[in-house]
Amino acid sequence: MKKDDYSRLASRITTVLFATQSLTSAAFIVSGAVSAIVGAQLVGDPAWAGVPAATQKVGSAVAALVIGAVMSRLGRRWGLTLGLAVGVLGAGLSVGAIIASNFPLFLVGLLFMGVASAANGLSRFAAAEVHPQHRRGRAISYVVAGGTVGAIVGPLLAGPAGHWALVAKMDELTGPFVAAAVLLGLASLTVFIWLRPEPRDIGKKIAEMEGESSAHQGIARPQAQILRQPETVIALSAMVGGQMVMAMLMGITSLHMMEYQHDLEDISLVISAHTLGMFAFSVFVGRLTDRWGRGPVIVTGAALLVLAGLLAPLSTAVLPLAVALLSLGLGWNLCYVGGSALLADQLSPAERANTQGTNDLFIGLATAAASLSGGLLLATIGFAGTGIVGALISIAPLGLAGWWMIRPRSALAIRL
Repeated sequence: MKKDDYSRLASRITTVLFATQSLTSAAFIVSGAVSAIVGAQLVGDPAWAGVPAATQKVGSAVAALVIGAVMSRLGRRWGLTLGLAVGVLGAGLSVGAIIASNFPLFLVGLLFMGVASAANGLSRFAAAEVHPQHRRGRAISYVVAGGTVGAIVGPLLAGPAGHWALVAKMDELTGPFVAAAVLLGLASLTVFIWLRPEPRDIGKKIAEMEGESSAHQGIARPQAQILRQPETVIALSAMVGGQMVMAMLMGITSLHMMEYQHDLEDISLVISAHTLGMFAFSVFVGRLTDRWGRGPVIVTGAALLVLAGLLAPLSTAVLPLAVALLSLGLGWNLCYVGGSALLADQLSPAERANTQGTNDLFIGLATAAASLSGGLLLATIGFAGTGIVGALISIAPLGLAGWWMIRPRSALAIRL
């Protein structure tokens, strides 16, 4: 095949993954909108409202490692197809749990939905590996941008899905999970039917054509060795740190605003600004990642996270909070896309799936920990203190990437 042929295949695969991301994001947003309500209702105690989201994140974290191993053995197509199909089962169990008023079963359903979430997250690397290094940032950003569609469609489906459930003489809260099951099923079928040829095979050909990782093309290095190299540490700190700060601050902003008597319209406006920052600029961020280099994008993203952590507590007015949450979302996107591209640069085809699964395991665990600790920090040190904690966490990727950018390197080192 010629390079133009591979380019066309890469564009088609990226389009399929964008569609998959859109469907899956909508599924998790429509179900996530009511999961806290379901948890509090089934237990009869609002203190349990955060447990469903944390359970799903834990499921996603653990599943990332498993799906990475499946992708390494069977390929991206089968790993994504099976992961998303498990999510369909999880959504179905959640529906049954709501009908039966069974909280443990509901948590099991969310654990299974976490498997689909892990598959959804790993899809960005499938897009990265079918592109040469100088286009990986854009490829990852196109897939991440699918979250924009989910962010728009997901909330719009919640009301009609609940109404449909009532018409079907079911609990209104089952509707969003039925919608999630349908969306995840469509995503699984989309991958199974159209994600061809296998991205792993295309990735190997691209690596050979570009002369990447020639020293260990067919042999995977030990993960401990990969995780010790500076570029990998920087990539992990960007993705894990950015995810922690975002989950921690975003999760408590609505509670903070309610304390100051903001209505739901104000809260919705601020969260919408955050979602805009997360996804709307994704394609632009991908271009910057390939043009500027990974390091400058990570530094910029981490600086925005520091700014968000310090700016959010300064005022309780809607506009300053919206600006802070917009900065939080954009900072996360820069760290996520830049970090994902940097990690992809370090790996040979034989190393990608397992190492990327380990990476997303760390991200999932960090997200679960941040989601659970956000409320605790708010109760103990307040919103301002939590913002400062977020800013301090953000200094790690900022400092590491900044140090690496000014550190002398050999001419053969990958450009950060």
